[in-house]
Amino acid sequence: MKLVVIESPGKRETLQKYLGKDYLVMSSKGHVRDLPSKSFAVDLTKNYEPHYEIMPDKKNVIAEIKNKAKNAELVLLATDPDREGEAIAWHLAYCLGIDPNTKCRIVFNEISKTAVERALLNPRAIDLNLVDAQQARRILDRIMGYKLSPILCKKIQPKLSAGRVQSVCLRLVVDREKEIENFVPEEYWNLTAQLKKQQSNSIFKASLHEFKDKKVKLSNKDEVDEVLENLKNATYKVDSIKKSKTKSKAPAPFTTSTMQQEALNKLNMTLKRTTSAAQQLYEGIDLPGEGKVALITYIRTDSVRISDDAIKMARDHIKNNFGDSYVPAKPNIFTVKATAQDAHEAIRPISLQRSPDSIKNIANNDVYKLYKLIYERFVACQMSEALYDSVTALIKAEDCTFKAVGKTLDFAGWTAMYKNDIKDDDQKIEEGKLPKLEEGEVLELDKLLPEQKFTKPLTRYTEATLVKAMEEKGIGRPSTYAPTVTIIASREYTKKDGKYIVPTEIGRSVTGFLEKYFNKMINVKFTAYMETKLDEIAEDKCEWQTVIDNFWHSFKDLLDNANFNAYVSPKKEPIKTDIICDKCGSNMVIREGKYGKFLGCSNYPNCKNIKPYEDESVPKGVCPECGKEVLQRKSKKGKIFYACTGYPQCSFMSWDIPTGEKCPKCNSPLVIKGKKVVCSSKQCKYVKE
Repeated sequence: MKLVVIESPGKRETLQKYLGKDYLVMSSKGHVRDLPSKSFAVDLTKNYEPHYEIMPDKKNVIAEIKNKAKNAELVLLATDPDREGEAIAWHLAYCLGIDPNTKCRIVFNEISKTAVERALLNPRAIDLNLVDAQQARRILDRIMGYKLSPILCKKIQPKLSAGRVQSVCLRLVVDREKEIENFVPEEYWNLTAQLKKQQSNSIFKASLHEFKDKKVKLSNKDEVDEVLENLKNATYKVDSIKKSKTKSKAPAPFTTSTMQQEALNKLNMTLKRTTSAAQQLYEGIDLPGEGKVALITYIRTDSVRISDDAIKMARDHIKNNFGDSYVPAKPNIFTVKATAQDAHEAIRPISLQRSPDSIKNIANNDVYKLYKLIYERFVACQMSEALYDSVTALIKAEDCTFKAVGKTLDFAGWTAMYKNDIKDDDQKIEEGKLPKLEEGEVLELDKLLPEQKFTKPLTRYTEATLVKAMEEKGIGRPSTYAPTVTIIASREYTKKDGKYIVPTEIGRSVTGFLEKYFNKMINVKFTAYMETKLDEIAEDKCEWQTVIDNFWHSFKDLLDNANFNAYVSPKKEPIKTDIICDKCGSNMVIREGKYGKFLGCSNYPNCKNIKPYEDESVPKGVCPECGKEVLQRKSKKGKIFYACTGYPQCSFMSWDIPTGEKCPKCNSPLVIKGKKVVCSSKQCKYVKE
């Protein structure tokens, strides 16, 4: 028996099917060794030596894998094909007593029979350069997080944290909000002539282009009135017509970030939903008669590269389904960004024979919609250019020149597969047919349309545009984009206003403090620089200890300065309430502790009576066991749950808001999920009408 160890249990079944009965597939369920959370675990005096421990919840997992490995004729480590996966393989090798320099590592970019068989034929040693790059990232994050967070807690308020990437991401949000607040709108005017051919009902629009032979930008009403006065008795005559063919190139296939952006823009899917659906597509979904089948390639990538086999697959599909004219003479090749790791292909379907429609009634809606998006984008990326007939007409009227633009599709090309209909306001152009015009032709004025406008500030970030900004600025890597955006929200440094991300007061306070005392390192430029240094470690261009050493000596000076000079925020005064202490008769006050707000006696320390603080704005439910009120609480790990106020007599709790009713099918509590009332039992599918 040969043992293959993977990370995610979700793909175990898919992989086992391809490997057959001679192999046993086991999952590490993610990381198995890490720096312990209860200690710093990095020796700053011994060349930054990390002290790893098997994670408490993985001791049984390691014991089970060890037990099977003892009797296996071969052990192969098939963790994910990225730096993090390489590091997990290295930790597994350590736990299992495997020499990392032996050929114990296999990688595949997709979970298909062909890719897995190819990987088995090409085992290799663990890439220690990739491991060192991941170790350096982990140690950098540990140093910055564990040394900086206590200062924030001391100088601002308890329960705050900072991080090398998360704090810069938060700063992007805060800086954007400041830009919006400080923005001063400027007035401008558009002037449009609504024209029509004589003795015709064909109306079209032309916008003011020049006034007195100069390109015009109308800034106020006086300037508009001057133009309108000039046009009082004007004759509108076609001065010139320019016809041209314009082209639109096919878009690149998806990277992690472009997939996340497009899923939000086109499908209105959040980062969390997109990441979950993508993971299912990569690991495999259950298909009737086939078991679990993986549908797409690896989902954490910053590359737009496609393999030769995949290009041929796409071109054959396009030829068979659209015709020869939709297949370009040469394959479309896309430029990989200089900052990209380019370790994997772009995200694409494993097989184009597996159409989106074939899984429509099998997969959940998010999985189906995301697969359709990935499928169509991949096919489109290898299709011919779209061709347009463009017409530009210049129309003279006294001292004014108006411009009318018409654009009609001549050949659909890639747009036959993928509609690129998401545009920013400043990218939108007037598209459509112009009536047939001739030079010298006199037109009738239907009406003039002056419109006052004001410049607008940049919009707030959405999850998608924040991920885009992180990618463009070199902050983080594909695997960290979504977790980073999520963590600043979970820390309550940001909140949502519709789909937009807004910094909270505490988020602004944290950013302001870091900007004042740690600006040298908590900024976009330095964070992007550190990413390049991590790349250099992975490419064996420098030692990871040297990178950490240079960082630490600069960072230590900033820490010392902040500790010594930073102003300590005064403790918040407790807020007095009308609630009377049932032990001493004094008024209760609202205090803030490690786990949030609570009621404490104002007679403290003589009276130490405390009670839960029941915020009226917090969702409440009804206990299905005793009928008392159920209130929202936070666990020590920050997770929200709902607990009965009758505790300890009633110990009911739920992760969702209970309605107080029981399921008529199985007698489990009914809870609120989104806009539905459903049974809390995972085995019961009851939904209340």
